[in-house]
Amino acid sequence: MFDWVVATIDSWGYLGVFVLMVAENVFPPIPSEVIMPLAGFLAGSGRMSLVLTMIVGTLGSVIGTLMWYYVGLWFGEERLKRFAARHGRWLTLSPGDIDAAHQWFVRHGAVAVFFGRMIPAIRTLISVPAGLARMPMWKFLSYTVAGSALWTGVLTFAGLALHENYARVADYVDPVSKLVVVTVVVIYLYRVITWKPH
Repeated sequence: MFDWVVATIDSWGYLGVFVLMVAENVFPPIPSEVIMPLAGFLAGSGRMSLVLTMIVGTLGSVIGTLMWYYVGLWFGEERLKRFAARHGRWLTLSPGDIDAAHQWFVRHGAVAVFFGRMIPAIRTLISVPAGLARMPMWKFLSYTVAGSALWTGVLTFAGLALHENYARVADYVDPVSKLVVVTVVVIYLYRVITWKPH
């Protein structure tokens, strides 16, 4: 996948960064930890503008996450609760869990959206409860843009700072991302096995 990301950005430039960052939020296995450091390296070599690269990367990330927000908004809390009552084991959720999660998100949603944009796997999924909770669009976008810009900026500057050694960012960060994803899957399977309705 790394070589494919390299070839896409090298060939498409800013459009490649934008498309890959949109795809990263729709299809999480495409890692921003590889996309943005490479873009930062190209900016450092003078082939791309650093500021424009970060803007395009952030824009792609925000547009990608909007899809999941609208999925949550369209599905709705009541429909999800009815679905959970029938298929709760596979969702690892009961209607009571959804009520509790909704109350938690109402209290902490802004912080969750902001910091969630920097956590592998979570950065995609955090948009769904925001939509379910009908978080105001202006608020969702504000914290999504802030969190995405910070994360995109850090990764871009990492690629810029490391110059030809930008691949080391992927060597260190990508395994951590994969570990987080594996951990999420293991926790999910455990919850499926031990799930009880309540």
